[in-house]
Amino acid sequence: MEALIPVINKLQDVFNTVGSDAIHLPQIIVLGSQSSGKSSVIESLVGKSFLPRGTGIVTRRPLVLQLVYCPKEDKDHRNAHDGTVEIDEWGVFLHAKDKIFRDFEQIRLEIEAETARMAGSNKGICPEPINLKIYSTKVVNLTLVDLPGITKVPVGDQPPDIEQQIRELVLKYIANPNSIILAVVTANTDMATSESLAIAKDVDPDGRRTLAVVTKLDLMDAGTDAIDILCGRVIPVKLGIIGVVNRSQQDIMNNKTIKDSLKDEATFLQSKYPTLAARNGTPYLAKTLNRLLMHHIRDCLPDLKTRVNLMMSQYHSLLSSYGEDISDKSKTLLQIITKFASAYCSTIEGTSRNIETTELCGGARICYIFHETFGRTLDSIHPLSGLHKIDILTAIRNANGPRPALFVPEVSFELLVKRQIRRLEEPSLRCVELIHEEMQRIIQHCGNEVQQEMMRFPRLYEKIVDVVTQLLRRRLPTTNVMVENLVAIELAYINTKHPDFYKEISMVPSMIKSGDGSRPSRPKSMYGKYQPDVQEVVSKMPQNVPAPLSSSQEQDDFFNYLFRIMPAASYDFMRAVQTRSTHNPQVKTEPNSWMPNHPHNGVENDLNHANSVAEIKNEAELRSVLSPQKPVNLLPEVPINTSRKLSENEEHDCEIIERLIKSYFYIVKKSIQDTVPKAVMHFLVNYVKDNLQSELVTHLYKADNADKLLDESEHIAQRRREASDMLKALQRASHIISEIRETHMW
Repeated sequence: MEALIPVINKLQDVFNTVGSDAIHLPQIIVLGSQSSGKSSVIESLVGKSFLPRGTGIVTRRPLVLQLVYCPKEDKDHRNAHDGTVEIDEWGVFLHAKDKIFRDFEQIRLEIEAETARMAGSNKGICPEPINLKIYSTKVVNLTLVDLPGITKVPVGDQPPDIEQQIRELVLKYIANPNSIILAVVTANTDMATSESLAIAKDVDPDGRRTLAVVTKLDLMDAGTDAIDILCGRVIPVKLGIIGVVNRSQQDIMNNKTIKDSLKDEATFLQSKYPTLAARNGTPYLAKTLNRLLMHHIRDCLPDLKTRVNLMMSQYHSLLSSYGEDISDKSKTLLQIITKFASAYCSTIEGTSRNIETTELCGGARICYIFHETFGRTLDSIHPLSGLHKIDILTAIRNANGPRPALFVPEVSFELLVKRQIRRLEEPSLRCVELIHEEMQRIIQHCGNEVQQEMMRFPRLYEKIVDVVTQLLRRRLPTTNVMVENLVAIELAYINTKHPDFYKEISMVPSMIKSGDGSRPSRPKSMYGKYQPDVQEVVSKMPQNVPAPLSSSQEQDDFFNYLFRIMPAASYDFMRAVQTRSTHNPQVKTEPNSWMPNHPHNGVENDLNHANSVAEIKNEAELRSVLSPQKPVNLLPEVPINTSRKLSENEEHDCEIIERLIKSYFYIVKKSIQDTVPKAVMHFLVNYVKDNLQSELVTHLYKADNADKLLDESEHIAQRRREASDMLKALQRASHIISEIRETHMW
């Protein structure tokens, strides 16, 4: 088992070079209050006086001390080139590896100088450790850490929170679960008030890794002793309590040697505590610490090996993510451009290797915008939103002009439906904007591999973002214009012959007003809507009106028949009747067509047809209709009363227009919902996908730009060096641990 401590010392050397605290190596932490005798205990274990001594706070930086037993025949540590073959002991500092310190006084001066360099010269502290390795033929293998003494009141240039700083520094070391806490307390004070034991209990409540050392046994008051303390009756500590006698300040001033001090200690213990002398004293403490450390290393070694292997894997992946040094910058630049373009397109197409699981991105979000966001927005637009019945009635009246019409004018429907179709333009343009934002956002979600390259070369990343942004901006106006044109196309031609629109027309009730001002009842269709009664319309026409069209022709021309032919025919017909009844109803006239524009014109009109119609309504009724008795108000009503109740005829006319607007609006909305995503995909998404790499190559792949664009971030370069050093240290540590055989552990 003696081979285990050198293994830990080797591991300590390996990790000291990279300054890593990730590996918790087994070591002994010396903890105690200021002037409790910590340094004296360490010097007694070494057998040399080499630590700074004095009053107040002396240890102001952690000292990692490795004691290496090195007999004269040891060829591993002794080297003729260094002059260490014949000498018994020497020291080496980590910060001065090439210098051999044979004089321990020089070691003390070096510690003081290194402390002052980092912590100042006036009582300040520093958490950076000093690493010292002492080779000797008189020591046991140990790894000790001497910490600054716990203090309460700041002195010198110490900050006001010096107590908290020292406490945090101490906790940083003793919190290591692989460490042994060597709590130093003085015999001439009450152990219940010991600050070191209190802190040790915070991190080791069971006391499984705490060993107490009682100093200054020779300074207890007369008539008192430390038997109860040393036997563990006052405060029990599982690893034991060992009493020692150190040199006093006067002994140090008198240059009393450690060898003489150890003799005096043995004499004092034998005379004062004869029954406990064999289990106390500095030699017994050294052997106990060596034994505890070896057993502790044996228990920690399996977990330590697992941790080293795990960290090797982590740092290997980290180093790979930082990339290797660049040899051919032009080639590397082209590879990065190609990789970015491929990752960008893969994110849109959904073929990326690293698929996001926390949120939608890329092509999935584009699909969501098309079919969820845009679709719901269009569905939320009601065909008659913002359109009141009084608005419809006003449009009908304005379309009629100066004469009241018997039928609903077609121009009112076209005017109103265009007004509603224009409402589709704003959500369509908003859809383009959302897709543009997502295309810009994809730059940040091109995969971890590309992101690492972008972090490594920040200038290249900025240029790539700029090129993609400019490409998207150039395509945005073109896409917006196309979407605006899609709506403008729908507004340019109201296709009343659309097959789906005919289905609704066939269920619209007749638009003819009856003579008594009421609507005739109509048979309902299977959908509960009124069917037009063409025969009823024709029955009231003059006899020379051509017969109604066949059933197939009737459906094709019904919309034109209602909106165009019937108003003109009725107007000409009523004018003919008025002329005959006013002048000479008995005089026959020449045959004349009353429907000059009707496609089936050519049937002659004779007097019998006019007389038969004149018999339907008498002269008085015609005169009352065409020449009302009440004067007409020629001034329009301003403003229009929107709260008045509409008449039955007005309600009927409004319902007809509303149903036609709804039918045609849904047809247009369906078309817009289908064509806008297609236009956006063609003019924006697919165009960017197809031209991204060529844009990047055109703007970035230039010989004079390669050096500037591939100027690596200093932060990434530093992290790569650190990761490389740490990986080498872990590989070395793994090799050291693997050399331990099972026989060495027992």
